[in-house]
Amino acid sequence: MRRIEALLLLTTLFSSASAAESPRPRGVGPEFAKLYKSQDTFTCILHPSITIPFSRVNDDYCDCPDGSDEPGTSACTYLSPLSPPQPLPESPSGSSLDTTLALPGFYCKNKGHVPKYIHHSYVNDGVCDYDLCCDGSDEWAGVGGIKCADKCAGIGKEYRKLEEERYKRAMEAGRRRDELVVEARRLREEVKANIGALEVEIRELDTRREDLEKKYMEIDRRERGRVVKSKGKGSRTTVLAGLARQRVEDLRNALVGVAEKRDGLKGRVKELEAILATFKEEYNPNFNDEGVKRAVKAWEDYAANKVETDDDAEDREIEEITQPDSETEGINWAEWETEEGSDVDAIYKFEAYLPASLREWIHNKMADFRAMLVENGILADNSNPDNEPKVVTDARNAFQASTNDLNAKRTSLEDLQNDLSKDYGVDDIFRAMKGKCVETDSGEYTYELCWLDRTMQKSKKGGGHTNMGNFVRFDKLEVDEEVGADGRGLGQGERITLMYENGQHCWNGPNRQTTVVLGCAEKDEIWKVQEQEKCMYRMDVGTPVVCGKVTPKQEGQAKDEL
Repeated sequence: MRRIEALLLLTTLFSSASAAESPRPRGVGPEFAKLYKSQDTFTCILHPSITIPFSRVNDDYCDCPDGSDEPGTSACTYLSPLSPPQPLPESPSGSSLDTTLALPGFYCKNKGHVPKYIHHSYVNDGVCDYDLCCDGSDEWAGVGGIKCADKCAGIGKEYRKLEEERYKRAMEAGRRRDELVVEARRLREEVKANIGALEVEIRELDTRREDLEKKYMEIDRRERGRVVKSKGKGSRTTVLAGLARQRVEDLRNALVGVAEKRDGLKGRVKELEAILATFKEEYNPNFNDEGVKRAVKAWEDYAANKVETDDDAEDREIEEITQPDSETEGINWAEWETEEGSDVDAIYKFEAYLPASLREWIHNKMADFRAMLVENGILADNSNPDNEPKVVTDARNAFQASTNDLNAKRTSLEDLQNDLSKDYGVDDIFRAMKGKCVETDSGEYTYELCWLDRTMQKSKKGGGHTNMGNFVRFDKLEVDEEVGADGRGLGQGERITLMYENGQHCWNGPNRQTTVVLGCAEKDEIWKVQEQEKCMYRMDVGTPVVCGKVTPKQEGQAKDEL
């Protein structure tokens, strides 16, 4: 469209320059007028070695191999296949045109509207092609009595009205896009600010967590190292004696159990040895079985290396140890368990005369020593998970809560950092679109597009929703389609696409996926949804996100198309 509008300007410039000159032949555009100046001879544009009298220009006979001598007739259409009107060339040189013909087509001046080139096959074909040549100049011969009136004034007026509407839509779409860019920048700065705040919080939480961990470990170690207090009368020594006696009793019972298992195993070993000895005595050495021979040889080696032990002495020792009798143990438990008073009172009285710092040091060393005894199994661990001291529970809960909070903050920080590095398109603009959705009704379904999230097919008859794909990446697609008078359509050229993949599995087919192709529009709207292959969808969507910058119109300036 911009090329056509540029041609209109060129036509105006050339018309003023050539007003005093002889008129150019029918069908010649202003950019080629200089090639038809001579009124005596004409040189074929792409074949300058061929020169013909100028009187043979537009004589309805093709003399030049490039058809340049017949700009206003259809005589040379056989030189190239029938095709739509050629685009305006980038330069006046016919050699740059993508055609076997030197000229882009028959030039319609279309005064009052936009000049255009049409294919030479449309010239004098008895059809008024008002959508291409509104001035009717392509039907100058009146074939079949057809005479096409000049309707450019009305068509041009309607065209300018539509162009004005398109221009306004383009300006509105551009304004909306600018707003989205501003919003995307704000959201990006907000993410950066949140990252900075989280980093500060994490440093503070990490320090606090370390302090709480240290405090919890100290309290837990101290409490686990405490000697259990007496429930009745007596000193700590009597309590410790009771614990020691209980520990000895537990070990004695364990030893009795081990001895019983040992006796049982001894019986099994004797039984097996007897079987193997009988086997050795009775097997036939003449029987050539290598497996039997290896078994007999292994038994002979075992019997030769067998170590005899004094089982009687060992049994006597175990019997003495397992006797529940204080004389054999060598300890008078009653003496220790009935001790009254505290045998550490003197120690604590002695501590009263020491400096506070030294008393604290002694207490800490004693707590560490008791904890070491517990950890190495010398003292019983009196901690009970079901009856844990409140001070330990509180310290552990505080430490765990701090750890959970720190982990949650670190996860949030990682998510924000990943979000900051994601591709959100040019100007980061899709950041402002993320999470927003647009939908359209189509027959028995409603289709929904959620930007950078998913596409859905929703049944209007109460059925379940179908996931048509989840966003995975940006891509591009070359399109060549018409744009309607209402501005809806993709047009021609490369378009941004959003790929939604790995949707709900299609019965007897692949997982659903959707290619979302974007065109410029004032607002977000789904134009069309089609299933191109089994469970492979294409969704054409209009949005201001992909609109270009529109410069405000000035007097005499060509309008930009939406």
